[in-house]
Amino acid sequence: MSQAPASLQSRFEVHDRKQFEIKLEYQPSGADETRYLVDAYLFLPGSLNIDAETYPRADFYADIHNYVRFKTPVMGVAELLTSDASPLVKLESWLRTGLGPERDIVYQAKLLSCVLRGALRRFAVGVESRCEGKVPVPQDACAVLEADVRAMQAGVTEVLERFRRWLRAVGELGLQERPRAALRLVDEYVSLLVEGGFRRAVADMKALPREEPWMGLRKGLMEAVLREEAYRKEHQLRSVLSPTGDNEEYLQRLGFLKKFCMNVLFLSSKRKQKRQGFEEVLFAMAAGVAMTFATAVAFWAQARFAQASLNFFLILVVGYMVKDRIKEGLRRMLSRVAATHLADRTADLVDPVTGRAIGTCEERVDYGSAVKVPESVAALRHRDDFLTATQGELTETVIRYRKRIDLDARLLPRSERGLSGVTDILRLNVGRFLRDMDEPELALEYVDLADLSVGHIRGAKRYPVDVVFRFTVEEEETDRREETTQFVRLVLDRNGIQRMQRFSEPSPSTPPGNVPWRSAA
Repeated sequence: MSQAPASLQSRFEVHDRKQFEIKLEYQPSGADETRYLVDAYLFLPGSLNIDAETYPRADFYADIHNYVRFKTPVMGVAELLTSDASPLVKLESWLRTGLGPERDIVYQAKLLSCVLRGALRRFAVGVESRCEGKVPVPQDACAVLEADVRAMQAGVTEVLERFRRWLRAVGELGLQERPRAALRLVDEYVSLLVEGGFRRAVADMKALPREEPWMGLRKGLMEAVLREEAYRKEHQLRSVLSPTGDNEEYLQRLGFLKKFCMNVLFLSSKRKQKRQGFEEVLFAMAAGVAMTFATAVAFWAQARFAQASLNFFLILVVGYMVKDRIKEGLRRMLSRVAATHLADRTADLVDPVTGRAIGTCEERVDYGSAVKVPESVAALRHRDDFLTATQGELTETVIRYRKRIDLDARLLPRSERGLSGVTDILRLNVGRFLRDMDEPELALEYVDLADLSVGHIRGAKRYPVDVVFRFTVEEEETDRREETTQFVRLVLDRNGIQRMQRFSEPSPSTPPGNVPWRSAA
């Protein structure tokens, strides 16, 4: 699998049984305007009965869930405590210099939770990578792991103490009720983040020896987890895990708090009716051409026949009939032209803080014969003998989803690490692909060679759906253009996605038809 350009990183995963997720990271290099083109080609077996009529554009867009946001600023816990760019440091400095607008206070508090979430996630991933499949853990990794755990525990404890000390001080300054409630929710979310991050790290350390210093480290992390649980109980918050309950309210509050705090990063989309305006102009032109024909026929008939005659009457009626067909025919033809050259949906991407449009997003979907599959895309699939031999003989539906994002780097926020990037999350719901599938399990006859008895064994009926992505990055200033392709296969049955196969770029020594792949459940 070819790697995406450095300014565009991609990640694919199965979100759940019905949703496939693509996470794209757009990182402009500094050019004023950068364009990102994402082409997704879906190759669907004909037996699924998917085409432009059974699965129209409106249904496709209903199954696409799109989230565009700024990348979470990357800061370690030490930076959170000392850096001038740290939300925590900014909040504390405002106490000394005078509070800013209440909206800015809530924004920085939410941003603090987002940055801490990223730090805890990186910490948990680091612990997992050092402990996974390494028993005993190498000596040098032991020292690094121990230092990381102790530093993280001490740093997070200090972050919590300083943030809650700040909350108590702000509570005495008479903020309005709404920002006070928002700060309480941020505090609850921060507590849940620490509990979840440390609990995950303890679980990842389960393979380590049950001796020092590992037992002490795990106990220290669990003590922090229990302190946060006790803190929420003390403040009568219901986001506490129950070993015997269904934890419905816990998950509900956690999901709500995540959306509430992370909304400071999400870009809002202001939809524009660009295509509709062009179509109205084209339809008006069609009506004008048809009316011109009808008027010309009427003038000719008026000059040739008396207005009170039957011939004049019949010519006007026939002229109106032809005029109506000309108008509808031109409308259909011009509508196809508009669909070929104009996006289905256009939106401005708006910064939630400044309210400025930092870029635009355009989307469109094409079906069947309207899709021209590039050679670079077709070549990936032709490495499979099945697909190479059956191309053009077995029916399949091709759907192309195209997304174009233009970003203005001059309007993107900057941090100490440079220009902020944009994260684009796409989730495709495959539920409509499952409607015409057969039963997921079949009984196959099997003959035992020992006694020739006939029995039955289980057979799984599944359908492959190939998805090929073509990523293109264009910079107008430097005329730089990078293009790469990636290939994944979703294996579906009537119950949903069973696994995802990720195909790698074959080496020169790989025989045709033996494409390396990795599978993800």
